[in-house]
Amino acid sequence: MKEIKNLYDDLNWENADAYSDGAQRKVLRNDNRGETILLKMQAGFSMSPHSHITTEQHFVIEGEYQSAGKTYSAGSYQIFSPGEEHGPFESKEGALILVVWDPIR
Repeated sequence: MKEIKNLYDDLNWENADAYSDGAQRKVLRNDNRGETILLKMQAGFSMSPHSHITTEQHFVIEGEYQSAGKTYSAGSYQIFSPGEEHGPFESKEGALILVVWDPIR
């Protein structure tokens, strides 16, 4: 039977050490099919530009963030190809982002 995870409860949150201080993540999936997390960007969040070796997708669930001169608010979606530099990222008021990484091939 598959495990049910609630996106909005207070369970299973951990410090998101790869992000700025205060950011938290909830791992929804991390296996050979890729990784999916909820990322809680705290107010004042910032992150430098970077890239990945896999495709990365962002779904903004709550709040908003700014990147490359644009604002991405709730309902926004972005996809980044492998090796594509993205960022910097900032969130003045905070945001909840669903982040999906494809598996490494």
